[in-house]
Amino acid sequence: MSLVGFKAQNHPQQPRKDAVDDRGTDPEFFARMTERFGPFTVDVAAAPHNAKCERYYTIDDDGLSKSWAGERVWCNPPYSGIEAWVRKAHAEDGAHIIVMLLPANRTEQRWWQLSVEPYRDHLGGRLKVEFLPGRMRFIRPGATSIGPNERPPFGCCLLIWRES
Repeated sequence: MSLVGFKAQNHPQQPRKDAVDDRGTDPEFFARMTERFGPFTVDVAAAPHNAKCERYYTIDDDGLSKSWAGERVWCNPPYSGIEAWVRKAHAEDGAHIIVMLLPANRTEQRWWQLSVEPYRDHLGGRLKVEFLPGRMRFIRPGATSIGPNERPPFGCCLLIWRES
């Protein structure tokens, strides 16, 4: 079999990087998170069209360079660069709470094995991991609502850091 003329492409359920990084959190899901954890004060990885808090940091604001001290943080980070966001959350000892929504299909990756696995769910530890049932629904870039089949091909989890 010859590969001459073969053109690689993403699987239909594997969208382009920019589409993955710009998925908005389902407003109903976010409302449940607000009820559970209390009001969030800042969305640290947002865009004007998908921000979940009145205060938010865009890609140009660079939420990774800002202090999260004293904040109640919501973070649905760009899934193409998760590791930096997890490291930032670990470093933010002054945040009251950080709740991060992540894909749950990356547990074998180096960033998970080094930055999550050794710390998750230890008694007295700051980091808790919750694997969410089913598949999340996200708002695609440019959409104002969620369509019937707007689910990524993976489950999600919450990483929750609380004040120590």
